[in-house]
Amino acid sequence: MTHSRFSLHFSHLPLVQKTLYTCVLCVLGVGYLFAMIYVFASHHGRDGDDALSVQDIIIAYSGSSSGTKLESALRGPMSGMLAADENIRIIDWVGQGANKEAFESEIKTIFENRCITCHNSRNPHLPSLESYDEVKLVIEEDHGMNLFTLVRVSHIHLFGLTFIFFLMGVIFLHTYLRKEWLKIVIVATPFVAIILDIASWYMTKVYEPFAWVVIGSGALMGLSFAVQFFLSIYQMWFYKLPQEVEQTFYCSVIEKSP
Repeated sequence: MTHSRFSLHFSHLPLVQKTLYTCVLCVLGVGYLFAMIYVFASHHGRDGDDALSVQDIIIAYSGSSSGTKLESALRGPMSGMLAADENIRIIDWVGQGANKEAFESEIKTIFENRCITCHNSRNPHLPSLESYDEVKLVIEEDHGMNLFTLVRVSHIHLFGLTFIFFLMGVIFLHTYLRKEWLKIVIVATPFVAIILDIASWYMTKVYEPFAWVVIGSGALMGLSFAVQFFLSIYQMWFYKLPQEVEQTFYCSVIEKSP
């Protein structure tokens, strides 16, 4: 093994480059943390339990035969947008047959005060809740995320996550690991996980146990991100290369010098 098999280590980079890499890593780290918070907030509670579970993932992508889209949203990502008593009143109204007269006299006011700021006809990305006929569309049986939404979210994730892990990988290449294959595994894992994750969204609609693959691939992405982040920061500022590796590096530099 020679040092030339590895990228230039952090210890041989100028201070300005290490500073740039650190700033990029920190911003990406905060962004990834908020992304995890968003995933939890948008999926948890769909099965009636506050924790994020496999059943929540199944309901998000495959739907639920025991409830409607509106009920799934009110028990899950939208549960914090209404007062508890208002939430219960809407769910009870749906359970009692979603009567139009009751909507006009009681429920419509809740939607006007709490929902239609975002859920209106001017926002093409969310169902409108401005009228009874529009609300009826979300009190049908919940079939999970529709195909158009899946495609839209898929291309955003494919481009966005690829860019994020490309940046992480470029920085991580400057770490030193004795086993080159291990570095290859760490760099390649998130890209494999991205494909598995997105493919499993579609597969979960057909075969619900694929929800486990959604969770597993997300965990792999998070683990790879954490390994690349902390190893890069540690070796950038606190790690000293083994003496024999340093000697090999300088010998290779001298040999290549004219």
